[in-house]
Amino acid sequence: MLIFGFVELSGFILLSVQAHLPQLRPPPCNMISEEEHCTEATGFKATVFFLALYLVAVGSGCLKPNMISHGADQFRNHDPDQSRKLSTYFNAAYFSFCAGELVALTVLVWVQTRSGMDVGFGVSAGAMAMVLAILISGAFFYRNRPPHGSIFMPLARVSVAAFTKRKQVCPSIDPRVLERGHFNSPHQLDADDGGLRHTTMFRFLDKACVRAQDGSNAKESPWRLCTAAEVEQVKVILSVIPIFACTIIFNTVLAQLQTLSVQQGSAMDTQLTGSFHVPPASLQSIPYVVLLVLVPIYETTFVPLARKLTGNSTGITPLQRIGVGLFTVALPGFLIFGLSEMFTAVGLIEFFYKQSVAGMQSFLTAMTYCSYSFGFYLSSLLVSMVNKITSLSSSRGWLSDNDLNKDRWYSKGQPASMNPPPPPPPDDSQHSFCSSKHAGAEVHSISCER
Repeated sequence: MLIFGFVELSGFILLSVQAHLPQLRPPPCNMISEEEHCTEATGFKATVFFLALYLVAVGSGCLKPNMISHGADQFRNHDPDQSRKLSTYFNAAYFSFCAGELVALTVLVWVQTRSGMDVGFGVSAGAMAMVLAILISGAFFYRNRPPHGSIFMPLARVSVAAFTKRKQVCPSIDPRVLERGHFNSPHQLDADDGGLRHTTMFRFLDKACVRAQDGSNAKESPWRLCTAAEVEQVKVILSVIPIFACTIIFNTVLAQLQTLSVQQGSAMDTQLTGSFHVPPASLQSIPYVVLLVLVPIYETTFVPLARKLTGNSTGITPLQRIGVGLFTVALPGFLIFGLSEMFTAVGLIEFFYKQSVAGMQSFLTAMTYCSYSFGFYLSSLLVSMVNKITSLSSSRGWLSDNDLNKDRWYSKGQPASMNPPPPPPPDDSQHSFCSSKHAGAEVHSISCER
């Protein structure tokens, strides 16, 4: 985290330097005015700009998921009391995230508007440096879990082994006789495997840990014989893909709200007093104001009430929480989107973390931010496609100027948000959480097809 924290810090410093030095940036202009022709940054100026952006993106992308999972690692899943507090941690972490977003979209935007972009980026760099100092100060008190290697290697090995043994017959066998994964060995999966237990879904992958039935006792390559732990890791990844796919549409709507609302705000009368104007970019802060109010209400009121009704220590399961968020996103407006974000985003982070096992927490938590990325890319694709198609029948497309044709553009987005990819069964029957993984693993027999 420290390494990529300094990478992100260097990106903010470079952005501040470029915004301050006239030699590194194009001359200022009014991008909203149709009469002005803004100069595009090219050559060395563009290189410095994109280098700074990529430093911030890479640093932030590697820091955020690791920081969330590192905080969750401080709780002991084996302790029922601490396991129950884990859900509270995710709510508190997202509350802090929303508070930061609110400050960035109000105070920081106002500073940038009044004092310049160089000052704004400088403030961001100073805040990042302060956060890194706080992180370093607690280095001796953290509970650190050593890395278990790349998750992509087991994924590749299991895929290759299962394909090469696709005609292999997988015998029915008690999984307690797996040697951390191989058949015909006397040992059981132990605690080092992160609480893994054998599951009956994706049974074709079980062939990856079946010894070749050719009568030979020769040791097989890791690319032909995998452990049960590796197979179960791949199953976990495959099992969360439908949830991941559902949230991409959700984040596509989020991207449109965060980008096009700024364009709408630039055409509004934003004057509140004689000298104070609300920056158009601050419109994005409305959902975070709602979240700062709703997250404490959810934790102090909704969870205790739901706990009495459902008997679940967290009120409702993370998967049910995601479902509520995906339903409410179909309703219009910033306020409703704030409610939807509280359920979906926090539920998604908690769901991915609780589905993970040792060595996978950061990877699955990062899938939350991958969902954001895919949503924003899909939003850009939709904007380009809609503008190109609508420009064929008129001189200008729907989004070619300051008039967004909001009735048609947002009407197009609402049916998409109401039709996400099919989710898994609502009873969570296909998903097991950490709290159940450690409590008497259920024994299934392995019965693979040819």
